[in-house]
Amino acid sequence: MPSFSEGRTLPVLQDTDETQLWARWEVTYRDVRVLDASGAVHGVYNLTEHDLSDPANVAELQAVLEGARD
Repeated sequence: MPSFSEGRTLPVLQDTDETQLWARWEVTYRDVRVLDASGAVHGVYNLTEHDLSDPANVAELQAVLEGARD
């Protein structure tokens, strides 16, 4: 059975019983966690709360991504 992330270039957080990353990072389902160049969290953008079918939300997420780049 192929993985849902197979062939994709964006990283996906795979939680396990051993790592408990979702709990440690306080992840909510459909969070986009934006990291800066040093790997620190620059921002979190939840796609359930911010539907990307709304152009304003797309622009807001793009601003978060660009802010992490600067």
